[in-house]
Amino acid sequence: MARPHPVRLRRLRRTEAIRRAVRETRLDPAQFIWPLFVRSGEGFRQPIGSMPGVYQTSVDELLKDAQRAVDAKIGGILLFGIPDTKDDIGSSAWDPHGPVVEAVRAVKRAFPQLLVITDVCMCEYTSHGHCGVLTADGDVDNDATLLLLAKEAIAHAEAGADMVAPSDMMDHRIGHLREALDDEGYAHVPIMSYAAKYASAFYGPFREAAESTPTFGDRRSYQMDPANAREALREVRLDVEEGADILMVKPAGAYLDIIAAVKRETGLPLCAYQVSGEYSMIKAAAERGWIDGERAMMESLVAIARAGADLIITYFAIDAAAVLARRCTIPESATCCTIPGTT
Repeated sequence: MARPHPVRLRRLRRTEAIRRAVRETRLDPAQFIWPLFVRSGEGFRQPIGSMPGVYQTSVDELLKDAQRAVDAKIGGILLFGIPDTKDDIGSSAWDPHGPVVEAVRAVKRAFPQLLVITDVCMCEYTSHGHCGVLTADGDVDNDATLLLLAKEAIAHAEAGADMVAPSDMMDHRIGHLREALDDEGYAHVPIMSYAAKYASAFYGPFREAAESTPTFGDRRSYQMDPANAREALREVRLDVEEGADILMVKPAGAYLDIIAAVKRETGLPLCAYQVSGEYSMIKAAAERGWIDGERAMMESLVAIARAGADLIITYFAIDAAAVLARRCTIPESATCCTIPGTT
């Protein structure tokens, strides 16, 4: 009788060629969406202190970043605006000459093939820093805010945005925006919904970049409690029913279980946002020599994709695409690069 052969899983780990051949999760630059911060002016490029390598830029400078995105073959860019003036209702959000609107026009003229997504929210535009108009007692008025979000989304669509991404977490905003866009002749513009957006501690550096820190209180009355998973699926189901085209989980790294659950629950494309705090922690640790920054960057992105994300919004988009291009061994005409090997 033949003796049993022990299972030796290390056989398929012995060389990089073997590891690459059996690798289960693969990254492609086309999966990456690069967040950019735009404001008015000319020749403006201001570094964000808490986010090395990230900047506020004027439109002319943003076009240089758009060129980098095209050259890197990443999936697209996500625009956030910093207005010249703010007021209680965030009226600069739908200004026909506001920074996001002007940036969309400029990018689509110069790079019509580049996917341009716009963030739809009020926090960058309101004087109080909350994501909508306030009631007399300081709470965010859900239904009144829907009207303002619709104005913003329509302004972006009119400018030529390929997709709008509402991040406000107001109830029923997907249905309201879908109806408003359709009524204005923009039925072709898809909505990427921040479907499960948590009230996270990892947003701190972003608030410096977007100048959107609330002047009082916090956003826990409308963003999700980090302890809740079942509630995320309720949010997702509602957004699907209301017409969301792509769903998003935010943040990504601390919510891989939510990404996986949403992927199982729905048949829609799924995006995950690797947020500013995740980026800045890796950058800070790498600068101090505590971790290998490149490996940590790629491992974090692989984890997000492995959990089920089809798209990843990440400040690492250009750097990660460069790593894939450098280490990719398949023909340039192919559509998918493997992740870099590790030792």
